Amino acid sequence: MHGFDGNTPVEETLRTLDDLVQSGKVRYIAASNFSGWHLMKSLAVSEKYGWNRYVAHQVYYSLTNREYEWELMPLGIDQKVGAIVWSPLAGGRLGGKFSRKKEWPDTGRVAEGGSPVPETAVEKEHLFRITDALEAIAEETGKTVSQVAINWLLQRPAVANIIIGARNEEQLMQNLEAVGWNLSVDQVKRLDEASKIPPVYPYWHQRQNLTLNPPPKFY
Repeated sequence: MHGFDGNTPVEETLRTLDDLVQSGKVRYIAASNFSGWHLMKSLAVSEKYGWNRYVAHQVYYSLTNREYEWELMPLGIDQKVGAIVWSPLAGGRLGGKFSRKKEWPDTGRVAEGGSPVPETAVEKEHLFRITDALEAIAEETGKTVSQVAINWLLQRPAVANIIIGARNEEQLMQNLEAVGWNLSVDQVKRLDEASKIPPVYPYWHQRQNLTLNPPPKFY
């Protein structure tokens, strides 16, 4: 389900999906771009009727935008719903073209307004703090900026798979080389620090008491 349908009863949607699984047309079902309550309501309905449940959630998650961690990641861990990440390079912003040291590109998806991640979602100085850290760690590891950004994602809790986009064979091969090695814990922490943003309510309130609301373990 590429997005939550608020006009159709959840029971109707999930019954149809369960029929598809039972008939052998579909092996597993998954959701995409759901909010926390969308996903939890769907899981509860599936459990109530004994229907097949969502096993994966296709989500946007990248170093530039880590809101997935606030609720959807803990939910995924608790309910065993894996994340399939779309736009891991933030619509191309973490592909190596964007940097404090480089001229802002005037061509490409971001400049031409074709990025799936809207311009307002990534503030320029926030992006540059992240690319500063990415460039430093890329130099340390001998990897590219995009490989470091993807490798960081692959080490996050609940992340099961990543959807990579490539315009040519060179980009595809470069992205595939993000696997088979791991950033060090120190490097992951530096990227976490560079990319952190203040959470919105109620997450900042919950984080005042981490004993009652422990976050996922990242390290």
